[in-house]
Parts: sequence; structure tokens; C-alpha cells
Amino acid sequence: MRCAVIGHPVAHSLSPAIHRAAYRALGLNWSYDAIDVEPGGLRAFVDGLDDSWRGLSVTMPHKVDLIELGEIDETVELLGAANTWVRKDGRTIIRNTDVTGAKAALESRGVTELGTVVMLGAGATARSGLAAAVQLGADEAIIMSRSHDRSTEILDLAERLGVRVAWVPFESEPPRCDLIVSTVPPGSVLDRAEDLAARARAVFDVIYDPWPTPLTVAGKDAGLTVIDGLDLLAAQAVDQVRLMTGHDVPMEVLRSTAQNGLAERVRL
Repeated sequence: MRCAVIGHPVAHSLSPAIHRAAYRALGLNWSYDAIDVEPGGLRAFVDGLDDSWRGLSVTMPHKVDLIELGEIDETVELLGAANTWVRKDGRTIIRNTDVTGAKAALESRGVTELGTVVMLGAGATARSGLAAAVQLGADEAIIMSRSHDRSTEILDLAERLGVRVAWVPFESEPPRCDLIVSTVPPGSVLDRAEDLAARARAVFDVIYDPWPTPLTVAGKDAGLTVIDGLDLLAAQAVDQVRLMTGHDVPMEVLRSTAQNGLAERVRL
């Protein structure tokens, strides 16, 4: 069977390394590649896949377009975004493993109860992070982004999830909180990472390249609980592997593979 990660750009992705590690652990002779699909090209690409294809990991900018290409569940409908395409037994299902992955990543670091969460960014990944935080009890969300108009989807989502929500400009100082989740480029918080970490009990930066990010470094220096992009990458892939193959692999196998892949890039 064939699988791949698709996005634009996608050459930097560690998904091929971790999914191939999963196949080795499961004894499956499957392939997994990284394929660049330009914006607007998702449907044509999927329509061209033959029966040898089992699954796709879908990253930006295709997470919203993906929801039109198969059977969705309540989570995908709620978030309006997905990251997984699976064709199996005559069905094509669309799922969002970013939510379950974010929740599992938080729990793996001992974060199991939340109150107030601050979200840096307002895109599809931020919506998934918010949904995961709510599953862990968060009842208040502060959305920090550069545009209120471009934050309406996550603000509406927060209201549908039943949490108190407010938007503040990205440059503002956040309130004290249980968790800061960053979905923005690391450079955008470079000069204020320490100040942001000082406002939280835990920090979660979904970016894994470059790694570690300024926010995770600041969090560790402050003695906080830190969840990073490798945790999320591995945790969401566990669910993708299960959906595509029907089998489970340990999260740590995938995380260590991802970390080794980043270390190899540094050596090169």
C-alpha cells in the first residue's frame, strides 16, 4: 500500500521518517513519501490516485479543502479542518488527528487539567489545539493574533465549545494562564519568549523545525512543563497510523524517530 504527506511546502516534513518507522515496527511493506501539492490542487491530486493508495497526511494549505473529499465526523465538522485522508473497504474517511494528538501530547507531559488557555495564532492548528484544551477542562480562552477579522473562526469555535473567549492583539501581554499554545512562526515570539513563558504554568509550541523553539527554551529555563512540536507530530501520527493500517504503534517510537531526524539535519 502507498501513503504520503501532502502540502506546500512539504520537503521539510518528518512525517515520512516516522510513518516508515511505524511500518517497520509493524512489519508492513508499505511506502510513504512527501509530495508537494500546490494550493488549489488537492482535489485533482486525490482524484488521480489509484487503488494502491491507502492514506494521506494532509498539511497546510489543504486542511480546509480536505473536508470536501470524504466522510467527515463531528470533530471535522466542528473545526472545519482535517489532516487525514483514508480510503479503505470502499469508503473514504476524513479525520482530524491534530485534536486527539494535541490532547495526547499534553497528557504525555502530565497536563491533564486546564482552566485558562492562551492561543497564539488563529488558524486550523490553533482551532485543533483549542478543542484539545477544552477536552482537558479549559473554560476560558484568550486568542492572540494580528487580525480580529481573520480570527472569527476560532472565536466562533470557542463559543460553540462553551468557553469564555476574548481576542487581544498579538503584541499584547497575555493574562496569567494554565497553558500557552503557540502555532505561530518561532521568530514572531523571539523577543518576548521569556515574558510569555512567565505568564503560564505550561507552554506548548506546535512548531518542530527549527527545534527547540525560543518559547520551549524559555519554558524549560523557567522550570515549566513544556510540550513541543515533536510531541504533537508523534501523537497525531499514532492515530493516523491506526486509521491507515488498523494497528497501534507506541508514541515514543515515533517521537524518537522524529528527534533523530532533526539531529541528522543539524549534522548535515
